[in-house]
Amino acid sequence: MRPIGGSQRGFIIFSIGVLDDYYKTRGRDFKAWPKFLMQIAAAVVLVLFHVRISGVNLPFWHMYYAFPGWLSAVATVFWVVAITNMMNFLDGVDGLAAGIAAISALTLVFIALMKGQDMMAMLAISLVGSALGFLKYNFHPARIFMGDAGATFLGYALAAIAVDGAFKSATIVSLVVPMLALGVPILDTLWVVSRRFKERRPIYIADKGHTFHLLMKSGLTQVQTVAILYLVGVCFSLASILVEIVSH
Repeated sequence: MRPIGGSQRGFIIFSIGVLDDYYKTRGRDFKAWPKFLMQIAAAVVLVLFHVRISGVNLPFWHMYYAFPGWLSAVATVFWVVAITNMMNFLDGVDGLAAGIAAISALTLVFIALMKGQDMMAMLAISLVGSALGFLKYNFHPARIFMGDAGATFLGYALAAIAVDGAFKSATIVSLVVPMLALGVPILDTLWVVSRRFKERRPIYIADKGHTFHLLMKSGLTQVQTVAILYLVGVCFSLASILVEIVSH
């Protein structure tokens, strides 16, 4: 994520999140399609600033496949919008989204340092500090809540840093690394979306079927549930770092 224009990009996501949170404080639902369109717009701005998934090396064919402009834009927008919403889905119990964001961002710090990407490491470590500072007041029992504004901003920032950092080596392995680093929100979303499709329900309507809900239904407390998912997040992060080390 380039430093020029970065605040404007994040502000788009943050502002629509604030509007959504405002509606919730009034007991009303903000429609899903305006949020989705604004998220797409924020992702398109990244593409316009040349923060994009540009191509991939195909090791078995010993060639580099450069994405056509349209495919590069579509892949980037899809990744950014998906991770933005996945992180928002995790914001269902105290401290979960902030903690997972800190773990994922710290992973991106190590990956950026291994790749010699100092700017990406600085942006990622700033995100780690912000998430941990917030987590002090958001861990159970939470005194403050991030709402959609905070959760979607964290997801957007993580996605953008991954695109301009972990994806930059343009290898098949580089596609795996950020997915592992963000393994918890990705797996939780895949589970929720597949279940809602199976039950023929809209994927954007919240329910009590997330992984953290299931863990608590099994008898775990909020703190135990969050601790387990933190551990899973750490395992995914270590796996992504290991993959990056082995690939060099």
